[in-house]
Amino acid sequence: MNPTQFAINKNRITLSLLFIVVLLGVSMYPDLPRNSMPPYTIRVAAIVSRFPGANPQRVELLVSKNIEEVVQEIPEVKTIGSQSRTGLSVVTVTLKDEVKKDRLRDVWDELRRKLEDMTSLPEGVVPDLNDDDVGVVYGIMLGLLSDEFSYAEMEDVAKRIRDDLITLPDSAKVALGGIQEQQVVVAFDATRLGEYGLTVNKLKGIIRGANILDSGGEINVGGKRLILEPTGNYDSLAALKKTVIPVGDGGETVYLDAITQIRKTYKTPPTSLVRVNGKPAISLSVSLKEGANIIAMGEMIDQKLADYNRRLPLGLEVIRLASLDTFVETSIDDFIGNLLQSIGIVMVVMLIFLGLRTGIVVSGLIPLVTVMTLMLMGVIHMGLNQVTLAALIMALGMMVDNGIVVSESFLVKLEDGQDRLTAAVDTCGELMVPLLISTLTTSAAFLSFFLAESIMGDIVGPIFVVVSFALLSSWIISLTIIPLLAYWFVKPKKTGTGKPARKKSVFDVLNKGYLFVLKWALKAKIIFICAMMGVFFLSLKGFGLVPFIFFPDSDRNMITVDINLPLGARIERTLAVVKGIEDHIQSHLKTGENRTRGVVDWSSYIGQGPESYDLGYAADEPNPGYAHILVNTSSGEDNAFIIRELDRFSSSGNWTGSASTISRTPTSGSRSWARAGAARRWKSGFWGLIRRPFTGWRPTPKAS
Repeated sequence: MNPTQFAINKNRITLSLLFIVVLLGVSMYPDLPRNSMPPYTIRVAAIVSRFPGANPQRVELLVSKNIEEVVQEIPEVKTIGSQSRTGLSVVTVTLKDEVKKDRLRDVWDELRRKLEDMTSLPEGVVPDLNDDDVGVVYGIMLGLLSDEFSYAEMEDVAKRIRDDLITLPDSAKVALGGIQEQQVVVAFDATRLGEYGLTVNKLKGIIRGANILDSGGEINVGGKRLILEPTGNYDSLAALKKTVIPVGDGGETVYLDAITQIRKTYKTPPTSLVRVNGKPAISLSVSLKEGANIIAMGEMIDQKLADYNRRLPLGLEVIRLASLDTFVETSIDDFIGNLLQSIGIVMVVMLIFLGLRTGIVVSGLIPLVTVMTLMLMGVIHMGLNQVTLAALIMALGMMVDNGIVVSESFLVKLEDGQDRLTAAVDTCGELMVPLLISTLTTSAAFLSFFLAESIMGDIVGPIFVVVSFALLSSWIISLTIIPLLAYWFVKPKKTGTGKPARKKSVFDVLNKGYLFVLKWALKAKIIFICAMMGVFFLSLKGFGLVPFIFFPDSDRNMITVDINLPLGARIERTLAVVKGIEDHIQSHLKTGENRTRGVVDWSSYIGQGPESYDLGYAADEPNPGYAHILVNTSSGEDNAFIIRELDRFSSSGNWTGSASTISRTPTSGSRSWARAGAARRWKSGFWGLIRRPFTGWRPTPKAS
């Protein structure tokens, strides 16, 4: 019994199985993981070493070079890159693509042990292997901003918000950015200290001795053991001010604030700063648990934001800075729109060429195959992202082929006079193997993506899986459900004698034109062959003019700005450059009542980039001459317009002054000591992000 015969004879069982598949697909769809891209294995780690006070040449010679020699002892290492700055060495290690995910931890642990055993580094230099947070994406970023509250007050609020966000079901980690480290400054006049018989070291020792932080030990009292907690440690600024300082020969004492000036302030210069829409801010970056739904988490965070802004005091505000969840949701909505359009287009085409009944039967194939594909994706825990959605869209045009062939063959057999059951069974017998071979051949075209042992294989490999699921589902449904529906609903027209009549269609007109061209080609063989060869070589020439873009620019409504000032630039100088760009955005690009196209909001990160808000970006080590600006635009279609406006502004020289130079060349991952001039790079969306040093693979776009 072939599949079609079983489906027709056991139609209740067939419909029951179809109902189960549809029910499972519909129920699994809301729980499918949703993210921007498929998960992939990061085989890159950075070794960060600090050598305070050393110039880049000394860092390179004494630190970077020695670490590179140790890293080379690991056989799994593919490439090594290093960057040496003033007081800082960053060595990037990339492992071979053959290293499986379950072996990464062992390789990094072996490298970490070798680094710990190093004796060739200068005293005090400790290499730190950073492989824990590589590849983690903080898909939703929030900003707590205010120009009225202090950083300490904002930090207290930000930490409470962080503690609340980490309790969300899909939240894995919440990282704070822009926190300003506080310090207590004891200022004094050395001459005045001398009048009291004090020196700097003596005063320091008295303060350290009064601030008792060690344990007092334990004593046994009867049958109990009691812990002794010594008092005297400083728990407030007032306690420090009232520290008793012996002066002279020790017979007299004064309070510390009587001979010094004590104040609490922020560490200067700051390591990093965060600004949102031109105001001081603290960023909160939320990462997603593996296999979770970023859209669902975004909805929960929206509820939290409304609650925070309702309860926060006037002058404090929490807003979104980057929203990967809205981009993913838009992509899914676009796919649903494409699905409905495909059904409509197929129905129109089928109505024109095959008639009403056949068109409806074949059109029903698309939603059934889509639901079955989603069910299979749910079984293997494959989520919805840009790659799987693209695969589904590609499969939409191919999944109807089997249904069209089966329904047309069934209709032809009916018109030849066969009864309905025989026509359906014979159609299945003739087409089952050819259609299976065609399906497998089409799937095999994407097999190389799946077998690629690289990051690209991890990213585009799901295309093969989804397309295979869709085409195999189409093959199964075309041999069961489509014949069953055709058996019930498709009826050929009949002649006056009661026999089926061949229905005239648009194909009859097309066939006449095709026969005319075919006869001409057979008569003028040489001319036709020469014409085809000319078209072939012309197409090769034209193919060379087509630009090669592996992935197109993203339509996400976001662009980013990177600012790199010359080596040794102060963070205050970088802040001034950022403020200049912010002023231009506020006055010329900010959307409002009179401007609908432009910048909605922006966030600036000075001294250190933000957490990885997309798979195409990872923050480098702190650098006072570096800044990164996230710009949310009114629409993805407006990105190019805003980039042109920023380019025009940068070309005017107003953003850095006449002493700076501008370069579009991204810094490479190779060894570098110093950079001359200031490098400025504009990038659009995910795929517009350029390759930056030591952050692993990045798609490199064409120059904008």
